[in-house]
Amino acid sequence: MKPIVAYVRVSTSQQGRSGLGIEAQREALARFAGGEGFEIVSEFVEVETGKGSDALDRRPELAGALAKARALRCPVGVAKLDRLSRDVHFISGLMAHRVPFIVAELGPDVDPFVLHLYAALAEKERALIAGRTKSALAAAKAKGVKLGNPRIEAARGEAVVAIKAAADRAAGNVLPIIAEIRKSGAGALRFRH
Repeated sequence: MKPIVAYVRVSTSQQGRSGLGIEAQREALARFAGGEGFEIVSEFVEVETGKGSDALDRRPELAGALAKARALRCPVGVAKLDRLSRDVHFISGLMAHRVPFIVAELGPDVDPFVLHLYAALAEKERALIAGRTKSALAAAKAKGVKLGNPRIEAARGEAVVAIKAAADRAAGNVLPIIAEIRKSGAGALRFRH
């Protein structure tokens, strides 16, 4: 059996907590490995967005998978190309690392040119998803739906109350001093340099 390092990624902590995306990727990689004569020798799991030019810096598990695969002289396996990224430039950069990666849904012998094509399609898909999301949010807002996370709004409200209470306490400490100064006849403060 040939060794392969598995890399599994979901984009949000909610997806990470549910475990559904992670398990589906694990199962796809296990089926692929069993059918193609690979043995998964190590697995790296990450909960992090794949967006941004600094994605590799923010994804220590991917960096670890690449290092492990380099040390074992074997490929990194992912269930789907978009688990690496939906960015052509990022995929090209990974290819430059000289660590091969295999995409289970595409098979073990995909040409690098074809991977670039799939990466371009994934990038276009990301743009389409963003456009649909933006349109849906605008339509919901137009219908009067309150957008945002209610827990964040509640926390923001609690923070405002706490800040006002702290300001009131500070004012309560300073106001008697100001009243005493005014009683003594001082109307304004002037600083001399």
